[in-house]
Amino acid sequence: MRPLYAVPLGIAATGAACVAYSAGYEVRSFRLRRVTVPVLPAGASPLRVLQLSDIHMVNGQGKKQRWLRDLAGLKPDFVVNTGDNLSDPEAIPAVLDALGPLMEFPGVYVFGSNDYYGPVPKSPTRYLGAMFSGNHGLNSADGTPRRGVVGAIHNPWEDLRDGFDRAGWLNLTNTRGRLKVEGLDLEFTGLDDPHIRRDRYAQVAGGPSAEADLSIGVVHAPYLRALDEFTADGYPLTLAGHTHGGQLRVPLYGALVTNCDLDRKRCRGLSRHAAGGNHSYLHVSAGCGTNRYTPVRFACPPEATLLTLTPAV
Repeated sequence: MRPLYAVPLGIAATGAACVAYSAGYEVRSFRLRRVTVPVLPAGASPLRVLQLSDIHMVNGQGKKQRWLRDLAGLKPDFVVNTGDNLSDPEAIPAVLDALGPLMEFPGVYVFGSNDYYGPVPKSPTRYLGAMFSGNHGLNSADGTPRRGVVGAIHNPWEDLRDGFDRAGWLNLTNTRGRLKVEGLDLEFTGLDDPHIRRDRYAQVAGGPSAEADLSIGVVHAPYLRALDEFTADGYPLTLAGHTHGGQLRVPLYGALVTNCDLDRKRCRGLSRHAAGGNHSYLHVSAGCGTNRYTPVRFACPPEATLLTLTPAV
């Protein structure tokens, strides 16, 4: 007969091993996800799109910086950055250095809440409790933090914006942009971060332009209101990040939380979305970083995604 203390000790040992693995190995086990999306006009040549999201850079993360720089070897046709580049107000030079080789390619970007505001320590149990209760941490209607996070650090996000702009990347903050890539006229419609209610879809509403060969919606946090608006307006593809793929996933079950109102099954990878009688593709990047105060991942390695866009069937 096993001693009464054996089971609790076994559980504690298993828990400690999981924490050591998720914090010591998996959080730095960078991967490249490859996805094919049939959205191009008939007869068009495939396009290779590198999506980056949720880098959450902290000074001193040399392995992450080297991995990001090496992604330029993929030679994408263009880059989409779906926000949350920072988890340290001092890390903007590190982000711009890591993304420097990729900024040689055409690109577009939106920001997430962690680009605007520095991270604050949070209790994991409080975080999970809020997510399971449906309280996703939304702030006031004008985008300012709720009273509970008034003390948040304000990041010098303007410097990050200026660095991206100097490289020629298009700022899609509640606006549209166009790129000419491989002879195709690509249109991008972006929203500021819905997680802090900075999205203003009315400023970009109206659907894809008739002249564009492909129109793509870009947003940091995949809240249903944003996805519904893009899909109902006729966008065939929306790219988002924010969820970290759940960050902590249970094998055979999946993500525990999404940190927004998107269902757990669609918080990582390619899926379909329906709204207003239309259907579209949604790709949510699990991102390649974590909040500096919760530097763990389990069954959800950090990633970037190489999307190959092909002609629609």
